[in-house]
Amino acid sequence: MFDFEISGIHLDKEKRKRAVDLNVKILDLSSTFLMGANFPNKIEKHLLPEHIRQNFVLAGDHVIVDGLHAEAPDDLVREAAYKIFLYPNAGQLRCLEELLSNRDLLAKLVGYSTYSHRALQGTIAKNPETVMEFLEKLSDKLSERTLKDFEIIQGMKMKLNPQNSELMPWDPPYYSGVIRAERYNIEPSLYCPFFSLGACMEGLNILFNKLLGISLYAEQPAKGEVWCEDVRKLAVVHESEGLLGYIYCDFFQRADKPHQDCHFTIRGGRLKEDGDYQLPVVVLMLNLPHSSRNLPTLLTPGMMENLFHEMGHAMHSMLGRTRYQHVTGTRCPTDFAEVPSILMEYFANDYRVVNQFARHYQTGQSMPKNMVSRLCESKKVCAAVDMQLQVFYAILDQIYHGKHPLRRSTTDILKETQEKFYGLPYVPNTAWQLRFSHLVGYGAKYYSYLMSRAVASMIWKECFLQDPFNRSTGERYRREMLAHGGGREPMLMVQGMLQKCPSIDDFVSALVSDLDLDLETFLMDSE
Repeated sequence: MFDFEISGIHLDKEKRKRAVDLNVKILDLSSTFLMGANFPNKIEKHLLPEHIRQNFVLAGDHVIVDGLHAEAPDDLVREAAYKIFLYPNAGQLRCLEELLSNRDLLAKLVGYSTYSHRALQGTIAKNPETVMEFLEKLSDKLSERTLKDFEIIQGMKMKLNPQNSELMPWDPPYYSGVIRAERYNIEPSLYCPFFSLGACMEGLNILFNKLLGISLYAEQPAKGEVWCEDVRKLAVVHESEGLLGYIYCDFFQRADKPHQDCHFTIRGGRLKEDGDYQLPVVVLMLNLPHSSRNLPTLLTPGMMENLFHEMGHAMHSMLGRTRYQHVTGTRCPTDFAEVPSILMEYFANDYRVVNQFARHYQTGQSMPKNMVSRLCESKKVCAAVDMQLQVFYAILDQIYHGKHPLRRSTTDILKETQEKFYGLPYVPNTAWQLRFSHLVGYGAKYYSYLMSRAVASMIWKECFLQDPFNRSTGERYRREMLAHGGGREPMLMVQGMLQKCPSIDDFVSALVSDLDLDLETFLMDSE
């Protein structure tokens, strides 16, 4: 009923038609905005210094810029990419304004004061006021750490580029990477030999077996069952309940395959009329390199973490036992949907878990503990700045989907919000919001990733940190959180797992404490 009502099923005939028309218009505008958000910009070749042109695609008398080139070592390349790629496009600007305006009209038509109020009903946060409280408190708690991170990044820029040391928005991703590499030796080539795909899958199997009594078995697909010959079919089997569902693993790179790692549902689980349960069928899609005759598929630490993340989604789907399939597994509020997947990242970064499977593919040697510790600590380098950036994006999203008409242009709002909630200056004649493609799929819900991470962090620390293989905790996790999909209020599921009602301050503290350095690792590295 709720899903129908936010689209106007309860309205009279004339208003229902208006709601349908608005939804169609919003879909069209969303599609147009997404295309524009990814469209490259071009500039006449002679306007760019000759020595940086080779970093971009040349097309006759023009240079094509199709991204931010955030990892380019040359400051001028990053600056040029930022200013050219983010240069405002009048058509895209109109499209965004129309999209936000039509969303507001739809929300008001179906009885909400703003689009954000409509989007957030049924979520953990419940309303935009709670979201803004969460984001503003998080910003306050991060402020000192963010300033410290900016000082460290500026120090590195001054060291490498003393002539031009002012910190600009195109600098943090590159210089934080430099600092990370300098402090911690985390070259992916050192780690890959320990993370063969077979070893990582065995690690997941061990973890699910200990926590949930579940095993993953490879099955031979029938002829024509899979869309590519290297797709693997896994049966998910419980030690006493038997078959729970199937996961198709589409793991390897191929031409024309989307680059995004993701999980999607082929068939949702549901209770059938005869009392049997329709088993779920899902796909995990990654972009891993193929094995060769001499070399198995080796994963970088980032790929290994992504595999665990996506498998968290898959288990949410496999273990959902809902009456209806439109609320099964990951079909739940956005700020809850990422909790099981982010929780799996905590397992992937725990030495006790990694030690179960990380073996050198040639020697069989276990990965040394200090390698895992260094990897975990390296992720905390300038992490406050990264989190502050996410807070800025989430607040911008809330303002855009808040009270309409907007009191200023979307670019003026961006400038004001960036300077207040990020700290680096707005660059004139740029309009980052026109590249903010998440405004389409996550309208008024961009905060969800931070909220999900906060919940996952609390669950990890309070339930699994002491013993990541505890079976009774695993069973409670299945019973309280994974079984219900979107069929139960999300905060009730979180309370059932934590055995208490968490506050906004609890969520903020969980996120901020994740940034604390581990003293043991610090001392090991100092020796």
